[in-house]
Amino acid sequence: GIVVPGGFGDRGVDGKVLTAKYARENRVPYLGVCLGMQVAVIEYARNVMDWKDANSEEFDADAGHKVVVFMPEINPEVMGGTMRCGERRTILHEQEDPTKRSLVSYLYGKDKPILERHRHRYEVNPELVPAIREAGLNFVGTDDKGVRMQVVELDREVHPFYFATQYHPEFKSHPNEPSPPFHGLILAATGQLAKFMADVEASEAE
Repeated sequence: GIVVPGGFGDRGVDGKVLTAKYARENRVPYLGVCLGMQVAVIEYARNVMDWKDANSEEFDADAGHKVVVFMPEINPEVMGGTMRCGERRTILHEQEDPTKRSLVSYLYGKDKPILERHRHRYEVNPELVPAIREAGLNFVGTDDKGVRMQVVELDREVHPFYFATQYHPEFKSHPNEPSPPFHGLILAATGQLAKFMADVEASEAE
């Protein structure tokens, strides 16, 4: 499995985009965290949607398709104390087809609140979300207003575990109680994810 973690600046970002592309095309379990989610969106826009000029405003302020932008409440001229930090709620948005239940609902539980810690000043461009979603990248978790994208994944028939979060699940992970996204990555990488999901469904049916 592959983890692309959070970070700032353009150092190595092209390699991260290529890593996301390799994982997607070769069905390698992928977990993107913060910047790792943003590069997954950039890669998908470039190589699936054919938006070759897709980029983050952080890396190219003049990009033709700014799929990642400064959050509107952030002043790009001020770096100190301007990030969106702290624990936030994520709301799940399932597809209408019940056979396409999201990975995130298996990992966290479909009726449980998702409370994870954030640390970022960029977000997926809300204006481009409908087009990206239409192209097959599923934004299954948002903020409580449905505007800020916080979890993205691919359908499992397309990829067994292509999962990314804007928040930092590692902040609440422990050796004996791994955060659900990391637990899911390990399950996928070791061939145990299908059994885990079947066990979740059996438990919910009791």
